[in-house]
Amino acid sequence: MALNIKKEFGNTRSRKPDLTTMVYGKVPPQANELEEAVLGAIMLEKDKLAEVLEIIQSSDCFYVDAHQKIYAAIRRLFDKGMPVDLLTVTDELRKTNELEIVGGAYFLTRLTMSVLSSAHVEAHARIVMEKFIQRELIRISGQVISDAYEDSTDVFDLLDKAESNLYEITDKHLRKNFKSLKEVLVTTVKDIEEAKNKQDDVTGVPTGFKGLDKLTSGWQKNALIIVAARPAVGKTAFCLNLAMNAAMHTGKPFPVAFFSLEMGAGELVKRMLSAVTEVSMDAITKGRMQEHEFVQMTQRMHKLAGAPIFLDDQAALNIFELRAKARRLKQKHDIQMIVIDYLQLM
Repeated sequence: MALNIKKEFGNTRSRKPDLTTMVYGKVPPQANELEEAVLGAIMLEKDKLAEVLEIIQSSDCFYVDAHQKIYAAIRRLFDKGMPVDLLTVTDELRKTNELEIVGGAYFLTRLTMSVLSSAHVEAHARIVMEKFIQRELIRISGQVISDAYEDSTDVFDLLDKAESNLYEITDKHLRKNFKSLKEVLVTTVKDIEEAKNKQDDVTGVPTGFKGLDKLTSGWQKNALIIVAARPAVGKTAFCLNLAMNAAMHTGKPFPVAFFSLEMGAGELVKRMLSAVTEVSMDAITKGRMQEHEFVQMTQRMHKLAGAPIFLDDQAALNIFELRAKARRLKQKHDIQMIVIDYLQLM
């Protein structure tokens, strides 16, 4: 059966060859009609340009080469403080000798005339952005696969390169938007109302230390708590106690993820057993316990086993792995607190 190239891949002259098409034989993720809708909308209504610029920072985010050139022209006009409309964009492309390349004034006019409504331009821009991110992920993955087959490739350099490329996508294209005061007020009032209806003064994750809970009302959402002290004074032991107190809280346990970059999971569990049984670490480590202490440890062990504490003792953990693991734990177990021991090792 003959393959209709034009039908399958569209106008190939206006698109750059890429790894997905060449290696996997698939058309890359794209939303050409939405690209046209976005470009048409921002040439029709100047108020929509700011919304789109917030989402699509680069002309490379468009799939069709002509669309990239048009968006680049729009960006140049915006940066110069000039109005953006059909006439100014046409003139800008004419100055750079790109007007005929993109399809001429007729094509630009068609873009504006095909827009039925600009009300959904923000949603359209986000889809265009998502398709670009998909293409970038495919490109990076394909490059990693290609390099991984080379015997001369240093595997750790390859990991660093892949990590750097992924971070670049996140840093450049997944920025959080500003929140209006009204938005924040609504959620804040809701939190205050929930706190008002609670009998307990602790509104966050309880620390288990009455004085600390009184000062902090527990660890609050989105809070970053740094435990700092001189070496060998019990920072890890203190953080383990915080984790156990939260996970073993009477009435409502708070699931906790504990990432240990220095100490193994077995060592952490011994410390936990020492804390709940009040048997010294030395006695537990050496097995030098009295019979009643061993029985007590066995009994308390069952209580500890039911605590929703999730330990990870991977030593060379990086921020991307930690985030991926934390997200999985949040989805599966709804963790309420993350402990990292210790942060400088990342």
